[in-house]
Amino acid sequence: MTADRYITPGERTVSGALALMMHLLFLALLVFGVSWQKREPVAMVAELWSNLPPLPAPRVEPPPKVQPKPVPRVEVKPAPKAEPKADIDLREKKEKERKAKEQALAEKKKREEQALAEKKKREELARLEALQKQQAQEAEAKRAAQEQADALKKLAQQQAAAQASEVDKYKQLIADRIRRFIIEPPGLQGNPQVELDVTVLPGGQLLDVKTRKASGQPSWDAAVERAVRRAQPLPLPQDPTLHSRFRELNLRFRPKE
Repeated sequence: MTADRYITPGERTVSGALALMMHLLFLALLVFGVSWQKREPVAMVAELWSNLPPLPAPRVEPPPKVQPKPVPRVEVKPAPKAEPKADIDLREKKEKERKAKEQALAEKKKREEQALAEKKKREELARLEALQKQQAQEAEAKRAAQEQADALKKLAQQQAAAQASEVDKYKQLIADRIRRFIIEPPGLQGNPQVELDVTVLPGGQLLDVKTRKASGQPSWDAAVERAVRRAQPLPLPQDPTLHSRFRELNLRFRPKE
């Protein structure tokens, strides 16, 4: 297999055209070279002058023509047409009415603003007065409440003092009543003290009698207990609210008191 089998028809056409152009170019170079060698030389002729001819006078260019500037045309406007007097009067009347209306609106707005300011001022004064009044009422109520509390406290203290005095009074009456029933046993030594817990009913009757602390001399302790039982009913205050203060009594007795 040779290389000609891979050449396409298009490539053959291009290669043929290039070969033809190379032959034509080579032929043109041969023709030009032969014609150039056969050309005869051109004769040169020189003319000699004894004197130089005069130089031509220089041409003077005329100055450029200056075109005058066009004068701007002044357009004369026609004088304004005089306005009729009736129209002038009407326009002035409307202008006065407009100014009067604007002034009236401005004065009305000013009066409204002043009225609003006065209203706000009155409302503020009323609010301050109401606030002061409320504060005064609160202060008065607080003062009255404090006075009432102080009075109640004082009254309670007085009642407590009175009740304490009443309780002490009846405790002393109870002790005195019991002593009247004590029969001192013979042979006591010293001044022994016996301590008793006594439970009292609302009517002054005894519910129970117990020795809390003995004196060390049984005869004295027994004599005091017998006196307590014989002294009933014990004296109690008329105020029922004080009976609870006598429900449980703690009593102490000595021979020599």
